[in-house]
Amino acid sequence: MSWLASVDPLFAHGVTWVVLLIVAIKVIAGFSMLMGGVILMIWFERKAISDMQSRIGPQRWGPFGLLQTLADGIKLILKEDLIPAEADRFVFKLAPYLVLLPALVTFAIIPIGGTLTIAGHPVMLQVVNPPMGILLMLAMSGISVYGVMLAGWASGSKYPLLSAVRASAQMISYEAALGMTIVTIVLATGSLSVHNIVAAQAGGIWHWNIIRLGFVPFAVFVIAITAELNRPPFDVVEAESELVGGFHTEYSSFRFAIFFLAEYMNTITMSAIIVTLFLGGPAGWIPNVSHLRWVFPIAWFLVKTVGFAFCYIWFRASLPRFRYDQLMDLGWKRLIPLSLGWMLIVAGFLVAKGWGFMMAAAVLLAWTVLSRAFDLGQTRESGVDAVLPVVGERPLPGQVLRSMTDEEEG
Repeated sequence: MSWLASVDPLFAHGVTWVVLLIVAIKVIAGFSMLMGGVILMIWFERKAISDMQSRIGPQRWGPFGLLQTLADGIKLILKEDLIPAEADRFVFKLAPYLVLLPALVTFAIIPIGGTLTIAGHPVMLQVVNPPMGILLMLAMSGISVYGVMLAGWASGSKYPLLSAVRASAQMISYEAALGMTIVTIVLATGSLSVHNIVAAQAGGIWHWNIIRLGFVPFAVFVIAITAELNRPPFDVVEAESELVGGFHTEYSSFRFAIFFLAEYMNTITMSAIIVTLFLGGPAGWIPNVSHLRWVFPIAWFLVKTVGFAFCYIWFRASLPRFRYDQLMDLGWKRLIPLSLGWMLIVAGFLVAKGWGFMMAAAVLLAWTVLSRAFDLGQTRESGVDAVLPVVGERPLPGQVLRSMTDEEEG
């Protein structure tokens, strides 16, 4: 039973029916909170974007249109389910669940509050607390992309297949920067447990990782996780102007609803992960009210998560979609060197604080020189072959526009 106790202190004194009941309640409460959050998130995004665009948004179903998401879900469930003749039926049916389940598992490791005592047992407001929780989060973020890849491949259609190829390249490009940012947090905290990472930030706002580690890991993590989620402006996997509908072009009815549900579920989960890793999780000012002290950490967690979910909505409403070459350029040439350099800086400060500033300056200087030399080398290599023959066409990195000669026009 020792491994059970390491996952949850409820099992420290054995497995009883009271412990099992508490665990079941935590699982049901976590699932219900996430599903309710998805319904509210979809409504919130529609209302917020419509307000930004001077529109009304959902207003007919329920007060303020709150039941519009439920009506859309019922409509999708009742529609005819179609499977293409050329599809791999088993993988085609399995793919939506490979996108949905990782979001549920990842949300289970997020602490949304402190610790309560119920029936003499300490109960963490967290479904489960595995010792390697941060590695579990990374594994789930990778598995969710497999659902997108398999959905595109199994559809038996060219546009979803191209979307699957994009998804695999996008995952490889941004998973490296994401992983090095996580390593930076683990180095500073000294633990792979999500609960311990939150506990290390409990000393006040100056102990939050967004300030303690500098703003750079936070910015890299936000950009990388947005690309992992296929959210705008990195939604090249679902680019309707190029790929019709992307990987879910051939999906309909309930299976399409699962993809739609998983997208917003992942958005909420990753907003909560960002709050947990960088913004102190449920940490915040708590008034001296003894019988309600457990409520305020939950309230702080919800306020932070909703605030960051609004940032995702803001991104969608204001930023244009990146071109695919811009997406790859940002991942390989910018985020990976930046996250690696900052990880070395943090490690230098932790190992030898006296030499930390000198190491930081050396790493930043080397990174600046190498990135600049790499860009100049690419521009120099492009030469005449990089000149575009068509006036008005958008140039790629390192290319220039020129006017066509009379012979070319003829």
